[in-house]
Amino acid sequence: MVIRKVDDVPVMDTAHNVDARNIYNTGNAMVTVIRLKPGQSLKKHITPVDVAFFVISGAGVVEIGEERAAVSKDSLVESPKDIVHCWYNESSEDLVFMVIKAPRPEKKTVFVS
Repeated sequence: MVIRKVDDVPVMDTAHNVDARNIYNTGNAMVTVIRLKPGQSLKKHITPVDVAFFVISGAGVVEIGEERAAVSKDSLVESPKDIVHCWYNESSEDLVFMVIKAPRPEKKTVFVS
């Protein structure tokens, strides 16, 4: 059995420049926990695999393709592969969500300007 606490996992160096931590990373799947401070957002990007997002705490805005929705704690959002998506924290509290990628991507994420 392997048990990891998010705070014990180092912050990754990513193009998003936010607190992102890979808590599970195998050949089959990847799970990352992202914390967006108030006013922070991810850069728009395209992921080459299906992604599920689960909001652990806080509230934010998720944009997938042409759709945009406000989501909060205990919400699950599905994002199909190869579509532009992004997260925004427009609230006054931290937004923490889990990113589940399965299968684990073999290609790189593409950033959109």
